[in-house]
Amino acid sequence: MLEFRYDTQLLIEGSGLDEDVISDYFMSHLKGDCLLAVGDEELIKIHFHTNEPWKVLEYCASLGEIHDIVVEDMDRQARGLQG
Repeated sequence: MLEFRYDTQLLIEGSGLDEDVISDYFMSHLKGDCLLAVGDEELIKIHFHTNEPWKVLEYCASLGEIHDIVVEDMDRQARGLQG
């Protein structure tokens, strides 16, 4: 069994985005691992493993427009099922 079940990926589009601030928020407020938050002031790519993907989406939506959202169930994938 995986500790964190959902692979959550998305793009945040906005202005004044800061990948360090976003990373710090994730690490102090959200439970998960494998965080990737890269980009510039207008576009940030997020990749995060968590059991609560809705919290990731909620936070990211507060920063700007979110799109290209993918939430995959890694437990299902490990069992050979569609994620």
